Amino acid sequence: MAVTFARGFRAGTAACGIKAFTAGASAIPRDQRDDLCVIHSAYPCDTGGVFTTNKVKSASVVIDQLHLQRNRVQALTINSGNANACTGAQGFRDALLMAKLSADRLDLDPDQVLVSSTGVIGRYLPMDAIKSGIGEACGKLSPDSGEAAARAIMTTDTVPKTAQAELIVGGVSVRVGGMCKGSGMIHPNMATMLAYVTTDAAVEPGLLGMLVRSIADRSFNQVTVDGDSSTNDSFLILANGAAGNEPIRSGSSEADELREAIEAVSRELARSIARDGEGATKLVTVRVLDAASDDDARTAARTVASSSLVKTAVHGGDPNWGRIVCALGYSGAELALDRLHLTIGGLVVFERGAGVDVDLAAVRKAFEQPEIEIVATLGLGDGNAEAWGCDLSEEYVRINADYTT
Repeated sequence: MAVTFARGFRAGTAACGIKAFTAGASAIPRDQRDDLCVIHSAYPCDTGGVFTTNKVKSASVVIDQLHLQRNRVQALTINSGNANACTGAQGFRDALLMAKLSADRLDLDPDQVLVSSTGVIGRYLPMDAIKSGIGEACGKLSPDSGEAAARAIMTTDTVPKTAQAELIVGGVSVRVGGMCKGSGMIHPNMATMLAYVTTDAAVEPGLLGMLVRSIADRSFNQVTVDGDSSTNDSFLILANGAAGNEPIRSGSSEADELREAIEAVSRELARSIARDGEGATKLVTVRVLDAASDDDARTAARTVASSSLVKTAVHGGDPNWGRIVCALGYSGAELALDRLHLTIGGLVVFERGAGVDVDLAAVRKAFEQPEIEIVATLGLGDGNAEAWGCDLSEEYVRINADYTT
């Protein structure tokens, strides 16, 4: 059930033909897959969100940042196939209309609805089709439609991406579920990624706003596919209190437990994005241990995972560990070469300032596996982090060369 796993959340979907309209088609293909979804909570939610750091922002991002100031969100409306970015004043009117149309169907105020869009930049939304789709989706709301919602938000994704977890807080069962989309234009500081995590935990107002940034830093901001940061990136966490537990307070052990559960779901979703990178054939996990700080560890891990030379070496099975050491060196993280210990697939390739006598055929074989782990131990402190990426293939070029057509 994923995003509807938490009690009190329902989802509905519709096929609007948005991508066909974006490409200039005059009618909705009958075999068009679902490309719009509505998520509804039975109760107002405490909500935290982080968004793209790109100075060019989709109208949906700007509207959501305004609506979050009231912190009484009760619904999400998401479309795929069109980013509603670089669309001027019309784009803002369309994003506001998406919120209003959803609010009218759900008996809410427009500022209780957050909207998201993903797809091609610079095209106007087909609002007649979206209006019809919102009506259809709101009419089909069900707690069993979480998987359908995850499919509806896909663009170049090849599989829906979902995760869920359950924990006990104060003797009460609390559920956490999530979905995301993302395959290309993925880079730290949010990527062309939409991610939504819901929980039925009761929390004090503002708690998720305090937690969302640190959770993003340890999950979605550690994903890289191609080095491009999008205009639409959004990560939202909603808590509706349907579990009936005593409200969780900031600084409490219960808050730590909830944060860990949301972070675990978010990390699983983040890994699924890297695994499904456009044209990807391999998932690359980069672990940096014993860095001078957690921030240094995150920086170093992201840099290695995003290096085009590392990604192409992985794709070609080239045992060129020098590219990894090079990326660590320019990452900006503190590095002492004589303390660096580097392994690929468990094989030691570098230590005490120099490469070691390793079986390169074994390293090549490690690079040929569907999942590769690179571990860099820096020997400088207690900082640890992971980042996730993928190889860079010829298929990536083909997908993005043909994207709008």
